[in-house]
Amino acid sequence: MTSTPQPYDPLRLCVYATIAALAWLLGPVALLGFAVLGFAGYVRARRQGLTRSKCVLRDTRLVLTYLGALALAAVAGIGWNVYTWLS
Repeated sequence: MTSTPQPYDPLRLCVYATIAALAWLLGPVALLGFAVLGFAGYVRARRQGLTRSKCVLRDTRLVLTYLGALALAAVAGIGWNVYTWLS
């Protein structure tokens, strides 16, 4: 019994497009959400012993620093948006 190979399903591209659409619509709020979610995931993984990631930055400490910087930039962006709305 031979099975026919299934065609490649580019699901990741759909996921990336959805994330990009949310980021475009929600701006810094989406960035903050994804950065915090990623940060929490990497903190948990690091506590369980992960020191090397498949992320381009490789070292989980660098990944955590990067995600923390993104979260701070998002907070600054949210603050700026609130400031401009109120003035």
